[in-house]
Amino acid sequence: MLHYVALCDAPCSAQNLQRVAVSQPHLAKLAHTLSKRWFGLLPGFHRFLLEDGQVVLTLCVGERLSLLRAQQFEADAVELALPACEPAQLPWLIKALARCCRRGTALSLRQMDGIDQPALRMALKQSGFTVSPQVAPSEPTAQEPLRGYFDPPWVLKNTRHDTPTTALALGRCAVIGAGLAGASVAAALARRGWQVQVLDQAATPATGASGLPVGLVVPHVSSDDCALSKLSRAGVRLMLQQAGDLLQAGEDWAPSGVLERQIGGTPQQPPHWPLAGQAWFNPVDEAHTTPALDVGIWHHQGAWIKPAALVKAWLQQPGVQFQAHAKVADLRQEDGIWALLDNADQVLSRANCVVFANARGAFELLHKLKHTTQHLKGLEAYLPNTQGMLGLLNWSQHHPLANEDFSVFPVNGSGSMIPGIPIEGGKAWFMGSSYQPDTQPERSDLANQAINFAHLQQLLPGLAQQLASRFASKELKHWKGTRCVTQDRLPAVGPLSREAHPSLWLCAGMGSRGLSFSVLCAELLAARLCGEPWPIEAKLARLLDALRG
Repeated sequence: MLHYVALCDAPCSAQNLQRVAVSQPHLAKLAHTLSKRWFGLLPGFHRFLLEDGQVVLTLCVGERLSLLRAQQFEADAVELALPACEPAQLPWLIKALARCCRRGTALSLRQMDGIDQPALRMALKQSGFTVSPQVAPSEPTAQEPLRGYFDPPWVLKNTRHDTPTTALALGRCAVIGAGLAGASVAAALARRGWQVQVLDQAATPATGASGLPVGLVVPHVSSDDCALSKLSRAGVRLMLQQAGDLLQAGEDWAPSGVLERQIGGTPQQPPHWPLAGQAWFNPVDEAHTTPALDVGIWHHQGAWIKPAALVKAWLQQPGVQFQAHAKVADLRQEDGIWALLDNADQVLSRANCVVFANARGAFELLHKLKHTTQHLKGLEAYLPNTQGMLGLLNWSQHHPLANEDFSVFPVNGSGSMIPGIPIEGGKAWFMGSSYQPDTQPERSDLANQAINFAHLQQLLPGLAQQLASRFASKELKHWKGTRCVTQDRLPAVGPLSREAHPSLWLCAGMGSRGLSFSVLCAELLAARLCGEPWPIEAKLARLLDALRG
């Protein structure tokens, strides 16, 4: 894989990307691919998976010193175009750059006007860079780049990063759980050369919460643009890329856009960012407004997806093998290799590392293993608290002759209404879903159906009136499942020990946002496991750490 991390104060426009293709035809395919995904580039990290995920661009937008300090990788090569900056800031900028280098990292530095050359060379030397002697340019207007490499005359500390970036050697990985979390991790590791075996106790993949017939991919909105909003934007971007690359449009997914109604005063528009034309959130325009849809936020990049279709596509990637009827009951390590055992103490799989991605089952298994596995002793105090949330989704096939005023796109807010979804024999609408802690006595299906109808009354009063008789009857179909929810409503992703080469990892607790978070969490786990650039800022990644409790 090739990782390219780019830092800029503000991104160029999609139109400029397309102009590059005109002047440089060999970049036409890349420019076309990027221009379709070149939206919502607010300050922060934005990841693009290109060439079937083998080329990865992480675009970092904002103030460069802060962006450099937010990285967690060691580069093979650095090309730097220095921005004009205060002389006092220059040493700090170079020091932050050195933090992203390993011994031997190549340096190519294009000098910019306004930079004091002697001060620049001194800052580079003090930060550990060896720079080639000054060479006179061949022409008066030419700018010959400074070239060098990172080779400080002191011993490098292994505490330069908040989290170690030492990569595990390629080998075999066992992933427990074949839902969105497990399948996305399997595909991400397989793209990096791992041989991955995905084990699930069920007969088929996506039989838990990931068996939801259809779900929405839409970012969280908050007036203060909180961490959840930033994380969900990053996750939605990656999910849309994977859906577009792997699924059949119109059958398994559609970039339909999503209208988010403001029920009870939420959501509120985030602050206006100084990036014209780059916003994720646009007011509903005339083409998407009806008398029933007069207040809300139009998510132009929102989409509906059938989760099971995506899980199936991930499990079909080269390097991934699925094993059904495989309930892992115990782990045992011998000579650095983990053996995954069933209830009869029979070996299900052997692997160099293990990823627990089976939702609440992961936490239950970890609780059991803490008594027998040295790596996991004392672990429970640091894991986030979780609980199961029951949910029921109602659905029905569209009646061709019924005079029902469905919108042409999904509407989200108090629950969600997703119309026009292809099913065998026609198209269907889906409304839900209810939400109930599994610590409470489970409500009846009809009681949950009544709750979904109450949500529909808030969301789309006119449509609710038209569907009232159908919700009052027993003819509606339903799907129900249990989500794994953490106390802070954020996934738990990362190693399950503080050692230098952790071999036990966790990716679970995505709650109702599996479609928004699964690809992001898989990319973050793979980046940490393989010593690569991270898809999000370090401070955001720490909020997802598996041992943050």
